[in-house]
Amino acid sequence: MRRSALLFVLLLSIHSAQIPPVCAAMRYVTDSLEVTLRTGESNRYRIIRMLPSGTPVDVVSVNKATEYARVRTEDGTVGYVLERELQDEPAARNRVIELEKRLVELQGEPDTLAARLGALQAAYDRLDNDFQVVQREKVRLEQELATIRHASTNILDITSDRERLRIQVSELTRERADLEQANRDLGNRTSQRWFMIGAGVILIGVLIGLFLPHLSFRRRRGSWGSL
Repeated sequence: MRRSALLFVLLLSIHSAQIPPVCAAMRYVTDSLEVTLRTGESNRYRIIRMLPSGTPVDVVSVNKATEYARVRTEDGTVGYVLERELQDEPAARNRVIELEKRLVELQGEPDTLAARLGALQAAYDRLDNDFQVVQREKVRLEQELATIRHASTNILDITSDRERLRIQVSELTRERADLEQANRDLGNRTSQRWFMIGAGVILIGVLIGLFLPHLSFRRRRGSWGSL
């Protein structure tokens, strides 16, 4: 495994040496254990520090003659390293670590997904229950609306019947008033008629009372004269 990684790094290094230099490009220290960061473009210059494998650096410039690259570390330190000791991708060891970390994350995702699925299922059940409640309320309101519409129709019919009955009562009241007036008129005429009849009877009685004595006296005298 180690030999395969070194062979892979060597091939990457050879391939990287053939690529034209790009200023201020992100590069990575190779899978070698450590590389030297020097103050100049030769092994005669002082070593500033040792850069572990996978350390990211910014390439400021590359000198093809000396095969050194001027780089800047993440903390701002500037120095020189051999350009062949840099590669375009992170170190294989770091990539393996990242892959292992990602694998652990992926292995933990089923539990996370199961928990999320359970939460979503619970939310769905709540929403379905709310929907059923709303659906029942909708049916109830529709029934109430139908009842109100039917009642409104009945109210209109009742109002129409009430108006018709009011008119009939008004007409009957007027007819009753007419009948009462006619009855009063008939009563008055009857009273007048009986009054006249009574007056006539009284007058006849008076006349009889006045003429009857005379008639009786004449009859008596006639009877005496015959004697």
